Amino acid sequence: MSNSINIVIIVLALLGIFMIFTRKGSPAQRVNGEEARELVKSGAVLLDVRTPAEFSAGHIKGARNIPLQSLGSRVHELKQKDSPIVVYCRSGNRSASASKVLMGSGYEKVYDLGAMSRW
Repeated sequence: MSNSINIVIIVLALLGIFMIFTRKGSPAQRVNGEEARELVKSGAVLLDVRTPAEFSAGHIKGARNIPLQSLGSRVHELKQKDSPIVVYCRSGNRSASASKVLMGSGYEKVYDLGAMSRW
């Protein structure tokens, strides 16, 4: 009987962990350059998720650099979770991943510009 209870508890705990890490909110809204510029002008954080070397080689003026690979451990550096964030990268792949990380961390207003060239 005790083993059965322990198994049930373990299964429920694993199910809870699975639900936490796979929860889905609404996807980030894709924006074009004009929309992104308006959001930033209105106070949105502009987040570049490329590597520091890519950022140093050139970035959009006013952008913050938090590389995708360290975003999960550095999300606390961003504004409050209800503040808008515009995310971009080189091609759009990392910004899409970063948007998922942000939304999974509770950020509500995430806008994905995609490639920096769309600015």
